[in-house]
Amino acid sequence: MSGRFLLLLVVSIPIFLVAATVSRAYVSSERWPLLVLSLLLYCIGNLLMIRLMREGGLGLAISLSAIGQLVAINGIAFVVFGERLTVPQMAGVALGVVAMGLMLFPTGSKP
Repeated sequence: MSGRFLLLLVVSIPIFLVAATVSRAYVSSERWPLLVLSLLLYCIGNLLMIRLMREGGLGLAISLSAIGQLVAINGIAFVVFGERLTVPQMAGVALGVVAMGLMLFPTGSKP
């Protein structure tokens, strides 16, 4: 896994988080400029995902991005919107974190 891959991952995750947060705000207020902003951010995030897939492969790029977003968006949902997870849901998030850690271990060969 290259440094460029990790940089793209670190840049794309916050873009998706802001897009999800803005779309949640749209659901609460139904102000259409929020929907437009959310869609624009999702487009930018997906363009970055294409680069991530080229750098690290489809499976690794999508998996790491999804788990990173899962953990971070649950933090935002908890802090900003007051949402709560059940115990089984929290266990699922924890398993995602373990899975992400395992995927980040170097394999010794390039894909």
